[in-house]
Amino acid sequence: MLTESLLPLALILSTLLVSFVAGFVLLFAIVVMPGIGSLGNRDFLRAFQVVDKVIQDNQPVFLFVWLGSAAALVVAAVLGFWQLDGAPRTLIVVATGLYLLGVQLPTIVVNIPLNNQVQSLNLDTLDDTSLAEERENFEVRWNRWNVIRTVVGCVVSVMLLIAVQLI
Repeated sequence: MLTESLLPLALILSTLLVSFVAGFVLLFAIVVMPGIGSLGNRDFLRAFQVVDKVIQDNQPVFLFVWLGSAAALVVAAVLGFWQLDGAPRTLIVVATGLYLLGVQLPTIVVNIPLNNQVQSLNLDTLDDTSLAEERENFEVRWNRWNVIRTVVGCVVSVMLLIAVQLI
């Protein structure tokens, strides 16, 4: 049956794409944010604007990976729910819920609005006090939620790798 042959493909694709997303947010957590975090307030905010602009300009590979990870995982979960039982089914369904709630939802609710706030700043018109306030309002919260996305993304990747081995 065609849907039975689609499950392994959907699961492998979703595992790959989720792992790419986990790597992306991990890279931000351990390289990008600590790197630009050493800059002064104006330079930090400008650097984030520049990096985020690449993403917001609808970079096609990024969009495919980010959106494709969620879509492929939902497809794998639906197929897995109907075709599997036991541990593989549970792993895929739980991994999907964790990913959507722990990576995608915080991105939409927290990180993107914070990104947009930074993008809206005209840094050349802000004084030192305003720059410090803007950075403080952004950096700690953004980093906290990015660490959450990173941990959840990595856990989901492991769960999916195990599920691939079990089907």
